[in-house]
Amino acid sequence: MDRRGLKLNAVRNVQFLQPLFEFSGACAGCGETPYLQLLSQLFGDRAVIANATGCSSIYGGNLPTTPWTFNKEGRGPAWSNSLFEDNAEFGLGMRLALDKQVEYALELLDRISSEIGDDLVSKLKNADQSTEMGLQEQRERVKILENKLKKIDKVEAKDLLSLVDVLTKKSVWIVGGDGWAYDIGYGGLDHVIAQRRNVNILVLDSETYSNTGGQMSKATPLGAIAKFAAGGKRTYKKDLAMMAISYGDVYVARVAIGANDAQAIKAFQEADAFNGPSLIIAYSHCISHGYNLVNGLEQQKLAVQSGYWPLLRYNPDLAKEGKNPLQLNSKAPSIPLEEYTYNENRYKMLTRTEPEVAKELLKQAQNEVIKRWRMYEHLASNFEKK
Repeated sequence: MDRRGLKLNAVRNVQFLQPLFEFSGACAGCGETPYLQLLSQLFGDRAVIANATGCSSIYGGNLPTTPWTFNKEGRGPAWSNSLFEDNAEFGLGMRLALDKQVEYALELLDRISSEIGDDLVSKLKNADQSTEMGLQEQRERVKILENKLKKIDKVEAKDLLSLVDVLTKKSVWIVGGDGWAYDIGYGGLDHVIAQRRNVNILVLDSETYSNTGGQMSKATPLGAIAKFAAGGKRTYKKDLAMMAISYGDVYVARVAIGANDAQAIKAFQEADAFNGPSLIIAYSHCISHGYNLVNGLEQQKLAVQSGYWPLLRYNPDLAKEGKNPLQLNSKAPSIPLEEYTYNENRYKMLTRTEPEVAKELLKQAQNEVIKRWRMYEHLASNFEKK
């Protein structure tokens, strides 16, 4: 399908886009891969991806094959894997490099504008690339520029020829799991979202170090069993979304594609459009949760209905319009937490080994769900215009 003819705010239209992520080799029913497929459909032909070590780097770079591919024009994501602890900085480096290359390319355009043509230079520099139509028009201008540069015998022309691709807008994505984002790489992630650079961070939150077979992380919820939490985790899940929202100038979204696919698509598009750091926290069911993942999307719905996983989008651009930047995209809890949690062995096991402890932790977790929901509800309904 011609992307220019599709309105990508509709779920059904997105399904016409070619996925540039395929045959991943992840566990059957993996909750992470649908988000990567969506990312590849929306931005894959211009995406630059820094991938933290973990599940997503294993199935993402399973050499000698790779699930990341390219379209018929030969365009696809540029993907690389870094260490667990420095992936955010690795992705920031990609952004800084691209920004510097764009700066130099624009400087070279000005230097040889008389040979290229002032009109073309002006259009290249001032192109609106916020839509699929605008991106395609810019790519056509870049092709014209390439042909002209090949005929110009100047050092500036040769330098610019090596940089022409950066004149088309790139989408930088920093991808990893909760072990990276909440724990080992959190210091780097926090540093990067504080830099006001145009990077997008996608946290595939499976609430455990999945790649080590279900090891506890700071994303592991209260009462869940995991490696190093055999008696049930005794502390609350870290609220990464609220920590990022506290900066005030970071786009933040919490999504669950099984509960609301339209909201997830909107969050990805808004994150890409936001000129600054963006953070998307994506609920990702995992085989280590201990249930048949054919029911994964239904579990996502229950997580949202119980209030455990409130869907939200925080867009600082709305504040500039006098609107509340925080929007809650799910309703108040409508089912008890246990209707969600006790479908999974990571919670159920504790009811068999230490039933009294399980009962007490469930009570605490239920109270925490209500408390956090009220906090988000208060922030979403109270906004003072400046």
